[in-house]
Amino acid sequence: MNIIIIEDEKPSARRLQRMLANMNMETEVLLHSVEESIEWFQNNEHPDLIFLDIQLSDGLSFEIFETVDIKSSVIFTTAYDEYALQAFKLNSIDYLLKPIDDDDLKKAVAKYNDRVPSKKSVTLDFDDIKKLLVNPFEREYKKRFSVKVGQHLKLINSEDIECFYSENKGTYAFTNEGRNYLLDNTLEQIEAELEPQTFFRVSRKFFVNINAIKDMISYTNSRLQIKLNTFNEQDIIVARERVKDFKDWLEN
Repeated sequence: MNIIIIEDEKPSARRLQRMLANMNMETEVLLHSVEESIEWFQNNEHPDLIFLDIQLSDGLSFEIFETVDIKSSVIFTTAYDEYALQAFKLNSIDYLLKPIDDDDLKKAVAKYNDRVPSKKSVTLDFDDIKKLLVNPFEREYKKRFSVKVGQHLKLINSEDIECFYSENKGTYAFTNEGRNYLLDNTLEQIEAELEPQTFFRVSRKFFVNINAIKDMISYTNSRLQIKLNTFNEQDIIVARERVKDFKDWLEN
């Protein structure tokens, strides 16, 4: 099987390459931009499978498909919200949510392998998918959450929430009053509702509010530890694959 990775973050690309190697799947090419990818596809035989990041350094990766007629199967690697992910599902496209999990990667590859023998093709309507990738700064985001306290419902303003986190299959909001509230939604569902300039997903387990960050400390394996104003129930660690994005987010 011929595999290429298109990803502008070289550490993320190398990590995915190592994960595939552990599954005895070798990648032949690493590409990092729209321009580089177009030139490569115009001059090389197309691969069986592409791992494709959506937002590259010089534009959206959909621009590649607008220029070159690519027949390869595609597995997206993305941090986009649930609306885009729903679109990928409807178009029979596999996706991996960053930071990529080993089990998710194995399942995505298994879906691809199941499709190969029957030569099932996938028609990708990239224009429709792009319409669902709404500019995050033009959207309306959730300003408050309702939580159940005993027999009562309580409203919590989003700005008063220091972090969202998952634990023991539950999703919690921790407020600047030092209280935890159990939510009905998963972190994945909440992600689409949070204002991206205020909240950042530092790991699969935590979203943090930029206004609640008290300190940031270097941690093992090139990671960061986050200290919040009030939350101290457990360590908040920025995953190594998210550190660069986290630093960029801090400076926006």
